Amino acid sequence: MSSHDNSHEDHLPEGRGGEEGGAVEPAGNPFADPGLPPHEPRQQDIDERAAKRSERTVALFFTTSMVATIAFIASFVALPVDKIIYVFPLGHISALNFALGLTLGIALFTIGAGAVHWARTLMSDVEIADERHPIEASPEVKAKVLDDFRQGAAESGFGRRKLARNTLFGALALVPLSGLVLLRDLGPLPQDKLRHTKWGKGKRLINQNTNEALRPEDIVVGSLTFAMPEGMSEEDHDFQTQIAKAALMLVRLQPENIKDKRELDWSHDGIVAFSKICTHVGCPINLYEQQTHHVLCPCHQSTFDLSDGGRVIFGPAGHALPQLRIGVNKDGYLEAKGDFAEPVGPAFWERG
Repeated sequence: MSSHDNSHEDHLPEGRGGEEGGAVEPAGNPFADPGLPPHEPRQQDIDERAAKRSERTVALFFTTSMVATIAFIASFVALPVDKIIYVFPLGHISALNFALGLTLGIALFTIGAGAVHWARTLMSDVEIADERHPIEASPEVKAKVLDDFRQGAAESGFGRRKLARNTLFGALALVPLSGLVLLRDLGPLPQDKLRHTKWGKGKRLINQNTNEALRPEDIVVGSLTFAMPEGMSEEDHDFQTQIAKAALMLVRLQPENIKDKRELDWSHDGIVAFSKICTHVGCPINLYEQQTHHVLCPCHQSTFDLSDGGRVIFGPAGHALPQLRIGVNKDGYLEAKGDFAEPVGPAFWERG
């Protein structure tokens, strides 16, 4: 063979000639099918001890899931519904809810992790290629569809009726803005309005039934009195919005019957003031049990202990009733020492 022939073979494109280049593809096809790469066995495919280790790992995941499920059931039975614990960085949360969420999350996660590890290390990973049948329509069908489209477009006058066409484009471009308006309350617009009420330092407590300022002697042991902040009137245009946050209930207890230290410090001569708005879905609370100092929401039977910080003792409510710190002004009237220390009513997503 001549040196000219050898030089020609040395410059052949890779994969285009010679036995080592594989199948010969046409020179004019830049997108030739490369085929499947050769299968490379995993360690578990050639070493039974590695396969056993993977099997034990999978079994460990599934066993952990079983233990977590049992822990979920045990937590549901053993933990009291009103037990509160501190978990960093979540803060004070229900021990029952935390335990149920944690154990159920572990149970579901380890099932998924075990299944994925099983599939990746023990199941067969040989790739199988199958021929895909053409899905395009026949030339006759394509031609008919295009003819029908042209005929419909001509009959609609879309090309000739420019005013109708352009206003259609404008309507289609503007209508998505309606959805953006629905999102406005998720942004900064509400600010912190849900965290504040009409109560403030020095505002007198007004009897909601008589519209008269309350004195300590007006609240007797065993009674339930409803109050609103001084300066509010039913004639105000936003009265319903504001009273839904500021509604207050007052009861008088014997100071020795108050179990919570902060509640005692925020009371006056046994008179305690709590939000009237249930922390479940915001219903007004109006049922009071004198002997137990419990109040009951009539909507879903959430029950709160007014002698123990307004904590939940029964029902679906998620947290205790907020307490308002009260005192007596120089004229002998009950007054607020500030606003509620936390948002009133149901928990909301910005709650912190």
